[in-house]
Amino acid sequence: MGYRSSPGWRLGRRVAAGFLYPLGLPFLLLVIWGLASSSSTNRFFPGPVTIFEAFRETWVGPAFVDDVLPSLYRLALGIAASIVIGIAAGTLIGLFQWLRELLEPLLEFFRAIPPPVLIPVVMLLLGITDTMKVVVIVSGAVWPILLNTIDGVRATDSVMSETADSFQITWWERLRFLVLPAASPRIMTGVRQGLSVALILMVISEMFASSAGLGYRIAYFQRNYLIAEMWSGILLLGLVGVLLAATFGVVERRVLRWYHGIREVNRA
Repeated sequence: MGYRSSPGWRLGRRVAAGFLYPLGLPFLLLVIWGLASSSSTNRFFPGPVTIFEAFRETWVGPAFVDDVLPSLYRLALGIAASIVIGIAAGTLIGLFQWLRELLEPLLEFFRAIPPPVLIPVVMLLLGITDTMKVVVIVSGAVWPILLNTIDGVRATDSVMSETADSFQITWWERLRFLVLPAASPRIMTGVRQGLSVALILMVISEMFASSAGLGYRIAYFQRNYLIAEMWSGILLLGLVGVLLAATFGVVERRVLRWYHGIREVNRA
């Protein structure tokens, strides 16, 4: 067992865990996909090589500027607006019980409405514009952030609150140094959930009413039986989701550095 405790063995395990393991499963799935599609006669089930060629021909060029960048721009605006609205409103509602009791029926009512149902209404009010698509994204992505912020603020340690009272800490200082840091793990959980909802609603809003964008282009390929191109659009959406998750992971580790440090100490 001595060699397993050597620095070389530990370094090899870290490399495998950080690089080989995450790539191993996708590679294995690609091999299975290629073998299954090579013996398939279904034209709606193309192989990975065909889809990668369609990906290069479709998205590397003008389509990236005309379809991908506008979609990413609307997605970024929707996520940013959802985070600002969700954290600001959730903090206020979580701090004041009377406000929470007043708004709770209204929040439950609107939360129960599926955001895609609102698309025709938002179209009538705002027209077929980028603003309409951003509003549709916010209408769904804001809820996990809002509700998790409310729960996080309400769960602030009562002992710490009493200590803040005894030291006569101002309301703003308490919010900045006690409430928001204590609620930040729940807030980040809500943001993580909101990212996937925002990506879904971006696609749906562009499928309903748009002349450009990822959702529009994928629907266009499907209607015209451009199967490999349609699958390449789906592949691109998956890559966008991976990029969002990776970006969120970097931000989360920075924001919750203290929280992960405490967990590591508790495990030790």
